[in-house]
Amino acid sequence: MNLIQSLQNPSAYPHSVSAIELIETHISWVLLTGQFVYKIKKPVQFDFLDFSTLEKRRFYCEEELRLNRRFAPELYLQVVPITGTLGNAKINGDGEVMEYAVKMRQFSADQLLSEMANQGRLDVEIIDQLADLIADFHYHANVDISDSYYGTVIETHRWFSGNFVHIRPYIQDDKFLQQLTQLENWGEQELLKNTPLMQQRKQQGFIRECHGDLHLGNITLFENRVTPFDGIDFNPALRWIDVMSDIAFIVMDLQYRNLGSFSYRFLNRYLSRNGDYSGLSLLRYYLVYRALVRTKVCVLRWQQHQNPQDLQDAKIYANLAENFTTPEPPALLITHGYSGSGKSTYSTKLAENDGIIHLRSDVERQRLFAESKSAVNLYSTEHTRQTYQKLADFAETILAAGFSVVCDATFLKIEQRDLFQKLANKMQVKFLILDFQVAEEELNRRIFQRQQLGNDVSEATLDVLQQQLKNAQPLTSDELNKVIRVHSTEV
Repeated sequence: MNLIQSLQNPSAYPHSVSAIELIETHISWVLLTGQFVYKIKKPVQFDFLDFSTLEKRRFYCEEELRLNRRFAPELYLQVVPITGTLGNAKINGDGEVMEYAVKMRQFSADQLLSEMANQGRLDVEIIDQLADLIADFHYHANVDISDSYYGTVIETHRWFSGNFVHIRPYIQDDKFLQQLTQLENWGEQELLKNTPLMQQRKQQGFIRECHGDLHLGNITLFENRVTPFDGIDFNPALRWIDVMSDIAFIVMDLQYRNLGSFSYRFLNRYLSRNGDYSGLSLLRYYLVYRALVRTKVCVLRWQQHQNPQDLQDAKIYANLAENFTTPEPPALLITHGYSGSGKSTYSTKLAENDGIIHLRSDVERQRLFAESKSAVNLYSTEHTRQTYQKLADFAETILAAGFSVVCDATFLKIEQRDLFQKLANKMQVKFLILDFQVAEEELNRRIFQRQQLGNDVSEATLDVLQQQLKNAQPLTSDELNKVIRVHSTEV
């Protein structure tokens, strides 16, 4: 009898066991007992991990506990020894230690976000909670600005190109092989184009100790709280990465599941929280990388089990990777309307449904003057000018990264709109104005209600609205040619 067989006996556990289920991966055995889960690392060695000795397995069990307690302390309980004999193993027993296991609290598989997505149970509240959680986690994560190899251009692309080494030997389809070659060539070109940015981001502290494997199958809803788990513990190079690589797995996974609106809701909320719009220039590279990782996993699974569905899934992921390399031409959209006209509500939905980055003046105004003692009046002429300039700077960065952007602000002054018209001309992109038509009485009602509820980032008051009505400059005849009307019934 081997160790894993012995551990399928309820007497091996120091607690009651309702049933024992074994889940096996290429690097672990996972034993579900009803109340608790025990994860045991296999004595294996690959090019990306080394569990070959008992001491190494103990070390990585401790690392798994440390790393995953950052976001799931209620799930990850302790590292326990396995003692006894192969025929009579004991969890946390006395005597010589044969092996170690990570003890976790068991949760229902139905609460995995991957299962919730499959069953159509994901909703905007979960996506918003996930975005806020990851943004906060990245903000507090350990930072590497040293001269280590973590997050360097060479190290990052080593993992990107390494996917092809594991995929190609098992593919016989010429079309599939040609697609892989095109993706590899695209990756090389992206690397050359973005090398300065990658180097800059390491210096600026965007290489952090991340999760590393942040897809929906590694996120659960535990006690009504979004909870990531099973982060990378076995290879630090796979978790000390650019934060944009970490979130790319979530964005890619949602798009793979045909949940594009959720992927852009997540992305926009994450970016709104931390303002990392410069990272968008690397996002498609990381989206392709994450899709290739899943392609590799499917191909290796197919090689082991010869299940045709695995190979079909691999092709779907490869097609998704290819789609990421051929985006639509970007466009620049701005809103035009008074406070309370529904600009943010409409822009949020538009951004989600059409795959657009959403910039909101209320958010950027507060970010810009968060630590400024002089910002008593956020809506002063000078603060407003600086806010629009910041919006334009971010919009240029987003457009240069190949993403469309909607700039959500009142744009009541000709000079404000002209700033963005000139930007569109400079970037050679389509320019549109979303013009919001809402009666003054309704504007007053909405702003009053918003202030009473206190649940919106906007700090515009009824006095601010009156100033807007008094000083607004109407759209010019040339601007009217670029207008899309949005009426109050639509927002």
